[in-house]
Amino acid sequence: MDRAAAAYAAARDEAEHHGVTGERGNSQAHRAFALAFTDPTVADDELALAEQLLAGVDLRATTLISHIAALARDAGRTDADVDDRAQVLRAEIRTAGVTYAELAQDLALVFHHAVRDDQDQGAATIARLRENTRGSDFAYYSDIAAFMAGVAPAHPSGTQWVDSEPAARRRWRTPVTARQHHLNGTQ
Repeated sequence: MDRAAAAYAAARDEAEHHGVTGERGNSQAHRAFALAFTDPTVADDELALAEQLLAGVDLRATTLISHIAALARDAGRTDADVDDRAQVLRAEIRTAGVTYAELAQDLALVFHHAVRDDQDQGAATIARLRENTRGSDFAYYSDIAAFMAGVAPAHPSGTQWVDSEPAARRRWRTPVTARQHHLNGTQ
């Protein structure tokens, strides 16, 4: 996630250099999404910047990604109404017809459920994600979701991980345990 955030920052800066307003806002929203999984405090500032850069620009899919980033930023919190906000957001995503945004939202929800150790909700979200990515370029999302939840994928996608499946499993589980420690005040 940190490498993705750095790449999105570089893309944002390049877009700014070339005066490409929409690209700048899009890159910033995706940067906020990546950082929302790793550092909710930094994500606050990144989301504020995304909102500022998206003001006056009509990029519906990018705006949805920034709302999904806010869900991921709030993952695990009991006072943030994450599940209720997700229901409203899912309806907006479906109305807009932005399929990949629903997949990103399910990743954020699995993250939330994993942080809360809500295995039933996590399993239901993983199953929906698996169904919605079956045979697509995003099939690995269900593997990542299972890794975040700390379970073996029920139906592995067959993805060949760059540095091994155990390394990928650790990489995706780490933000969950870090957020749990953060929320428990032990970080």
